[in-house]
Amino acid sequence: MKRTEPSGVSIDDQPGYYIRRLHQISVGIFMQELSGLGVTPVQYAALQTVSNQPGIDQRTLARTIALDASTTGGVVDRLEQRGVLERRTAPTDRRARQLWLTAEGRRLLAESVPAMLQAQQQILAPLTERQRAEFMRLLRRVVDRNNALSRAPSDA
Repeated sequence: MKRTEPSGVSIDDQPGYYIRRLHQISVGIFMQELSGLGVTPVQYAALQTVSNQPGIDQRTLARTIALDASTTGGVVDRLEQRGVLERRTAPTDRRARQLWLTAEGRRLLAESVPAMLQAQQQILAPLTERQRAEFMRLLRRVVDRNNALSRAPSDA
């Protein structure tokens, strides 16, 4: 079996390196655009998902936004403490907690959307419209085809 010497490997040839860098850049742009609102990308994903699916339970939220249950619990705790999300006991299963946006949560989300969309535009700004469409198509394909390999696969 032929082995590659470690010195012969360049990180510039590794997709994982660029994916990590793009994640750093994406979070940096997101935080810059939403700096006055104090919303992280994961909190935004939770708020938007609860808005789109009022009464979603915490486990389904975790699977939908591809987070483990523990991390999701912490995100929900922080959003609840902030007064933008509330947990309610499910009427059909007293062990399940349904999630709902509060009036303040709806206001925060409405205020966040324009800045979030601006962040997404900024991330893709180096690409032409055609390249953006192709990039998103390929990105979805890579993520969808590798979803099962994630430590927290998405059900979305």
